[in-house]
Amino acid sequence: MTTGAEALRRRAPAAAAALDTVTDALWAEAAGSGTTTTVAAAAARSAGLLDLVPLRPPPPDGGAAAPWDGDEAAVLDFATQCTLDVASVTADQRAAFLEAAGPLAGSLAAALWVVDVVPRTRAALDALFGAGPWPPSSAHPAAGGLWGALDDLVRVVPALDALDPVTSELVRLRGARQHNCRLCRSLRSRSALRAGATEADFAAVDDHAGSGLAAVARAALAFTDAMVWTPGRIDPGVVVALTAEATPDQQVELVLDVTRNALNKVAVALGADAAHVEEGVEVYDVGPDGSLVYGLEPD
Repeated sequence: MTTGAEALRRRAPAAAAALDTVTDALWAEAAGSGTTTTVAAAAARSAGLLDLVPLRPPPPDGGAAAPWDGDEAAVLDFATQCTLDVASVTADQRAAFLEAAGPLAGSLAAALWVVDVVPRTRAALDALFGAGPWPPSSAHPAAGGLWGALDDLVRVVPALDALDPVTSELVRLRGARQHNCRLCRSLRSRSALRAGATEADFAAVDDHAGSGLAAVARAALAFTDAMVWTPGRIDPGVVVALTAEATPDQQVELVLDVTRNALNKVAVALGADAAHVEEGVEVYDVGPDGSLVYGLEPD
């Protein structure tokens, strides 16, 4: 019997390594800024809200900075809302977080994302492949810090190609609408359009269970919803439906797609998710290096 961790490393080794680097960079950066206690508290809060196993810092090595003395309560309140429903972060919560974090706002926002989303990723893989131990973080620093590690992750995941482009785009749009990311909602994948996706297909994600979408897409969208709203209590029926329609490689890619797409939570939480277009949609695609290219023609 395999486990979620084993399936990830076997079927998406580059993405597995990138996720490891993200968790290593999380704790290395927290130690360097003195925010380890606050980030660990946020990890426990977020995981507790979702019935997940929290990320935990490695044992201290004596090289940590002086403890951060900012307003931890404001950070935890912001983290709580981001975890439960990022679309409902209030202007007051955002302002309190930014005032509390000060020059650490970017680093702390990234850290809150990691402790919120990575446990979801692990739980989803465990639900699909079997629970088992996840190796602890070793706190090895990453080039470019935590944001550099996250950038590497979002560039690695698109290299996976087990899922068809239409299903991948439907999954992205479902997450965009659940998180209410204005930019993500306004985008359409050129690869999906070229594969035959239509605006009717994209609109169907709002009621995917009763739609005429392909069975694999409906199963993938139901699993996406579970990762967004109930990652610690994924309905076994949702798991069975996905495993009946998707190969193990597709299942791993789906989980990683949802993880990658969820980086929009940072922009939404900070109010930085404005669309590039005032009306209509914008066509994008993923470049060979995993970067996003905007403003394309559909054909």
